[in-house]
Amino acid sequence: MKPATNLWVQQAISKINADYQRSADTHLIKLSLRHLAGIDLYLKDESTHPTGSLKHRLARSLFLYALCNGWIKPDKPIIEASSGSTAVSEAYFARLIGVPFIAVMPASTAAKKIELIKFYGGQAHLVDSTDQIYATSQQLAQELDGHYMDQFTYAERATDWRGNNNIADAIFNQMQREPHPIPKHIVMSAGTGGTSATIGRYIRYQQLPTELTVVDPEHSVFMDFYQHGDASITAQKGSRIEGIGRPRVEPSFIPGVIDHMLKVQDTASVATMLWLQQQLNRRVGPSTGTNVYGALQTALAMQAQGTTGSIVTLLCDSGERYLDSYYDAAWVSQHIGDVSSHQTWLEEKFS
Repeated sequence: MKPATNLWVQQAISKINADYQRSADTHLIKLSLRHLAGIDLYLKDESTHPTGSLKHRLARSLFLYALCNGWIKPDKPIIEASSGSTAVSEAYFARLIGVPFIAVMPASTAAKKIELIKFYGGQAHLVDSTDQIYATSQQLAQELDGHYMDQFTYAERATDWRGNNNIADAIFNQMQREPHPIPKHIVMSAGTGGTSATIGRYIRYQQLPTELTVVDPEHSVFMDFYQHGDASITAQKGSRIEGIGRPRVEPSFIPGVIDHMLKVQDTASVATMLWLQQQLNRRVGPSTGTNVYGALQTALAMQAQGTTGSIVTLLCDSGERYLDSYYDAAWVSQHIGDVSSHQTWLEEKFS
């Protein structure tokens, strides 16, 4: 590496580390639920990151990983394949270190996410379907002499899963003074698979009894791969729960660190998202609905077994990004379906 480029890389890493030093960790919210005596449910609120989602952690790790590997060059563009939230966070870090950024996303991506990418100085390159984002990103990187960040490959290795302030380390530190400080279960959905890999590895490295459950939406192949081990499996269309689930098995999805998987209907995800709005007095995104529905199912299973303890799941992003989609009743009716039966069940069971 040339001395001038090496100096630029050092300065870029320093800017990202300084940005991290200015940030506090995200809150852990305890959700009060009736009929679940002895079982405590917590939400790790990742929506309070500077870019508003769980993907802020991933983007920071990906940028540091790529910089230390010598992949990012001064004035050369970063290209990323994304369903939105990762691209928002990567646009933020690209602006921070002064390089161009292009997000390759499905045309169905929430308009608010596209707006945020542009706010941080990035560009949105829209394609017709989810399965086109990979090849298009690689092609743009070659044509523009840029770097394809490829979150779906590098998410599981860019974060230090042993500790170093990762999300798993933060969860267990924040739980220390709770009635059940070591969670019985951590429940989360997978987009790249990077966060589930980090949490699962951390649990094993720290020799903890916590079990990791990954919840998968419809039109995602992760659960099929977990059950049958066929990495070639694909889905005919992408997930309707934006940000999670994939139509192909991503390299960053590591099934060996997962203890259980649950399939969650899209109608249940959206119903739980709307129900949570009433419980928290704030909007959350649809993937949070998937997470919490899985956590509630896990809690009911614990209750049936006569087991007490704590469950932690993730509040991935704010619902303000989805006002024209998942919070629009007509849109939900057309694209997701009738959520009323799940809403009634949630109200009767937990409210």
